[in-house]
Amino acid sequence: MARKEPTPTSSINEVLTIEQREVEGLSQGTIVRRRFFRHRGALSAMVALGLMAILIYSSVGFDIFGLKIPGWYPHTYLDRFDVALPGGAPTWVLPFDFGAFPFGQDEIGRDIFALVMRGAQQSIIVMLLYGLVAGVLGIVIGAVAGFYRGWVDAVLMRFTDIIIIVPFLILAAVIGRATGEFGAPVLAIALGLFGWTALARLVRGEFLSLREREFVDAARVAGAANTHILFKHILPNAMGVVIVAISLLMSGAILTEAALSFLGVGVKSPDVSLGQILNQYQGAFASRPWLFWWPGLFIIAIALCVNFIGDGLRDAFDPRQRRMPGKKGPYRQVFDKVFRRDADAVEPDADAAEPVLGAKGRG
Repeated sequence: MARKEPTPTSSINEVLTIEQREVEGLSQGTIVRRRFFRHRGALSAMVALGLMAILIYSSVGFDIFGLKIPGWYPHTYLDRFDVALPGGAPTWVLPFDFGAFPFGQDEIGRDIFALVMRGAQQSIIVMLLYGLVAGVLGIVIGAVAGFYRGWVDAVLMRFTDIIIIVPFLILAAVIGRATGEFGAPVLAIALGLFGWTALARLVRGEFLSLREREFVDAARVAGAANTHILFKHILPNAMGVVIVAISLLMSGAILTEAALSFLGVGVKSPDVSLGQILNQYQGAFASRPWLFWWPGLFIIAIALCVNFIGDGLRDAFDPRQRRMPGKKGPYRQVFDKVFRRDADAVEPDADAAEPVLGAKGRG
């Protein structure tokens, strides 16, 4: 039977179904996971943040509800030693000789590495708890206001406006002075109770738009309850925007806590935070810059990693994202379909050629 040559029209129709064939049979979770792991920036940031977290929590150990788990580093942030080098310079000799005090010492002999690791632990705790509390409140309040509208929307948004009109840094300073002495977890929860306003307004806007879509009408016709429509139909379609906003909240929480501690209204002594370290050693920036570099470097690194991860999650959850989870992206497949003919179509069929040659030999 003669092989049917592909026509331009049939090739275009095949190209148009590439996206559907790529996601056919895959669950939404699988699609999101594959899209995220194809995002190089987010994946690199997640690996970097994971390595930093392992270093931070395994080095000096940590305390969980009174259960103290020691780390592999011999010093703690409360220990004091004789100054090993003039000015407390770092004992780290490149590439692999770390010495006793790799980040140096301050004027009273405290180990800067132990101080920075403890301060980074506080920053991560604040980031996670603040993001959790502010994220839950912002999503719930914004979703309810945008979905139900009417007097519910008016009451919730006026309450949001009352909180927004107060400058957040001033409000955070008052909260920090009142709760800083209780530690980073209490400070993070207290800040999260007032840090949800921007997220709530963003979620409200998304829900106002999505509630008018056809899939919401179809869910209502099918008899779905309002809570089911809220959290099973509309919220997944708004997750891209929500996740990016929460990642910005989390990275902003690190900077807010550092700013409060730098101003002296955050985490109090004898505990340590990165902003507190910057405040204590700001006068030594010109003469002993290593006291200032390391806490600032960890603040920037953690905040950047969280932002990159949020950007990758936004792309993964976005239903309009063109990056497909298959082995080859859609643009490469489109190029192959349009500009390169299949090998079977251009190469002679060996099975069809053999009988012809045999007929000639018999003749």
